[in-house]
Amino acid sequence: MGVVLVRFIAVLLLVIPGAAATVGFLKMKDSVFDYFSGFGNDDGVVHSFAWGQFLLGVILFIAGVGFIGGWIFFRDRKRNYVAPRFRKKRPRPERQNIQ
Repeated sequence: MGVVLVRFIAVLLLVIPGAAATVGFLKMKDSVFDYFSGFGNDDGVVHSFAWGQFLLGVILFIAGVGFIGGWIFFRDRKRNYVAPRFRKKRPRPERQNIQ
């Protein structure tokens, strides 16, 4: 494959979860806004919270942010940019007993 195609696929792997996280945030924001904006309406209509839309937004947001965060973490771990507690554990050579 060409270099351009590989880079395009790499960009898509980050854009799609970013768009999902954005859509999830907007769904959460809209459900909260619709709930609180209904209190100003004096038509006597009982307003309820849109739990389905809110939970879908939470799932999309966590999945998108988690994917991007995990991708950045494992890339930095591979390049050794992370703190010592996050570096890969190397097995210790076994001690030889001197008798």
